[in-house]
Amino acid sequence: MDYRNKLVLAPMVRVGTLPFRLLSADYGADITYGEEIIDHKLIKCERRVNDVLGSIDVVEKGTEAVVFRTCDEEKSRVVFQMGTSDAVRALTAAQIVCRDVAAVDINMGCPKSFSVSGGMGAALLTKPELIHDILTTLKRNLDIPVTCKIRLLKSSSDTIELARRIEKTGVSALAVHGRRVADRPRDPANWNEIADVVAALSIPVIANGDVFEYEDFQRIKDTTGASSVMVARGALWNASVFSPKGKLPREDVKKQYVRKCILWDNDIKSTKHTLKEMIACHASLGLPEGMAVIKSETHADIARHYGEEKLRDVQSFVSYWSKAYCPQVQVRNRVMGEATVITSTELRILFSVSTKSSCQYKVTTRRS
Repeated sequence: MDYRNKLVLAPMVRVGTLPFRLLSADYGADITYGEEIIDHKLIKCERRVNDVLGSIDVVEKGTEAVVFRTCDEEKSRVVFQMGTSDAVRALTAAQIVCRDVAAVDINMGCPKSFSVSGGMGAALLTKPELIHDILTTLKRNLDIPVTCKIRLLKSSSDTIELARRIEKTGVSALAVHGRRVADRPRDPANWNEIADVVAALSIPVIANGDVFEYEDFQRIKDTTGASSVMVARGALWNASVFSPKGKLPREDVKKQYVRKCILWDNDIKSTKHTLKEMIACHASLGLPEGMAVIKSETHADIARHYGEEKLRDVQSFVSYWSKAYCPQVQVRNRVMGEATVITSTELRILFSVSTKSSCQYKVTTRRS
């Protein structure tokens, strides 16, 4: 993977699932990071091929919960971000996903207590020997790029020293969030200290912090000299921030997101969380739209609110798409009472919106 001159979607917990990554890529993101997943969780999972959705699912054994979902469409650009505090465990976890992603990234910047208390995230910033162990172990044993994401340390010189030690492990790139662990999102990102890191390294540096408009991509590059730019909140609030044509109306972006969540059977909790974040940046969740999302129990409820009721009409849908020519999957439609040949994309929609309705499809996956 080339890390130079790229627009990058940052890792965001409960947001960076497959639908949001694909949405961001549609608008122009070159590299898309998934949400951080803890190694302890991942090693309890197995890789499965989901023939119904056309996806690769990493599923927790026992609970059958989908911990990570990806697809061939994003294989060349998706980065799997992991939370870890142990080199051997990190490698075991990475080997489960490495053939389906473009790169593996280690989170070294999360300041949340659940991460730090487990010795992960920002807790690693004060443990350079452990950082070296984790990164070199992954580099020696994986055939895909390994990277990490850090925050600024107490002083610029401390950050530079750590960045140089990280560079010596052989990582392909380093992402730098221009805030310290104690800083809050409202505190301005320090682009000048990112510039100090860029000047000290020869590997690509990805600058992160306070990118909210398309023009900010070039502004932060000019200020820091960074190879590429990463955006989090700016993309969450309006994923079309990646488009050189300018932002689209928020309502259009939210509808596109809802459609992708339905297509890819996204976890309803993730869908609701992301929509609430999209809404809260410009309106109160106590208004009708926010309340409708909060009260929704299924994607059918979400679809109804955003004017996607047509996705719930199985017979009309199959009829509408009957002229499509795509790789086909045969399923038994209990509503129509006969086997119906539909495309894989149609099936994803039909499966997702059929929850709590009389039209249900049995989803089968296979281990691979």
